[in-house]
Amino acid sequence: MSFFSEEARDGEARTGLLEFETVEGKLQVQTPAFMPVGTRASVKGLFQENLEEIGYKLILGNTYHLYLRPGSKEIRTLGGLKKFMSWNKGVILTDSGGYQMFSLSEHMKLDDAGVTFKSHLDGSMHRFTPESAIDIQCDLQSDIMMVLDDCPPGDSDPNRIRDSLNRTHRWAKSSIEHHSNLVTSGQVDPGKQRLFGIVQGAISEEARIESLEFISGLPFSGVAIGGLSVGESREDFYRILQCLNGRMDRLRPRYLMGVGTVPDFIESVKNGIDMFDCVLPTRNARNGQALTSAGKVRIRNQSHKLDDRPLDPGCSCLVCRRYSRAYLRHLFISDEMLGPMLMSYHNLAFYFSFFDEMRQAIRAGAFRVFCEKWANWESWGEKD
Repeated sequence: MSFFSEEARDGEARTGLLEFETVEGKLQVQTPAFMPVGTRASVKGLFQENLEEIGYKLILGNTYHLYLRPGSKEIRTLGGLKKFMSWNKGVILTDSGGYQMFSLSEHMKLDDAGVTFKSHLDGSMHRFTPESAIDIQCDLQSDIMMVLDDCPPGDSDPNRIRDSLNRTHRWAKSSIEHHSNLVTSGQVDPGKQRLFGIVQGAISEEARIESLEFISGLPFSGVAIGGLSVGESREDFYRILQCLNGRMDRLRPRYLMGVGTVPDFIESVKNGIDMFDCVLPTRNARNGQALTSAGKVRIRNQSHKLDDRPLDPGCSCLVCRRYSRAYLRHLFISDEMLGPMLMSYHNLAFYFSFFDEMRQAIRAGAFRVFCEKWANWESWGEKD
């Protein structure tokens, strides 16, 4: 079986399998799939055992943050990121740091060969190039590595978009060449460390199509769509997805970076996307918001003070099986760390179940019914 295989389709929505070689044998990840974000080798508030209990096999780590602390060489010395964080039964995708360059733009300077940036930790100066970003991820020994790219703001003008495309495409070629050299020299096992390219273009349909064609023409194992959900309107976001729909390679997985809401999942899968990541379920959990099959629940609300119901009666996760809304509200009101931990567990369990239901619907040819069921989810539940 190849790295990715398509299983079933319903329109452009599809299910598939990602297959990995690990020290414990072959591991399969079903798509569409959501990846919890473990920025600093930790999905905030959860043990690795919690992620395994829920059913996650693929999580994300952040190259920029792990490079700065504890350091990629240190992690390599300790056996790689999976061994370091005891993620022994799963696999890891690492991003290249390109988004962090965008989000920390006041601390960085772009040029045609790379990016120079100031550490947000101690002010020290550092530099990423397409080659060094791959070298760092090789140190981390991640299963999927992302190329360094130039992620422009959503409202960029045509000149900035053109600069971004030229730089992203140049870096993509350099990344492929460097990765190939590492494979040839035996420093990278192409069956264990795969490289994904990234499509940019902001909200310009012409630029997006050009970028998709360029990146798809290179021998990447997968194609990612970057630079969406970075400040553009949802209408523009969906318009770009729709313009790429039907143009993406069916033989490679498609990864939409940094997107994490129920409506965006639905629209994206409708347009052929396979993989997602976002900090939203754990970040919102730490702020007291539960994501449930009946909408959002603000657990600090007074209405939950004597509420002995579970967060989500339709959820079978251990939090919903064991704890009441009243107890969870008490934890948050009392500033007990257990509150965000339990809420994070539930929110990730909700996303796992949501994606499982989505996959079942696609296999059954019932994706339209699934979409109709969840269409108004954002309007359900309690208001923020």
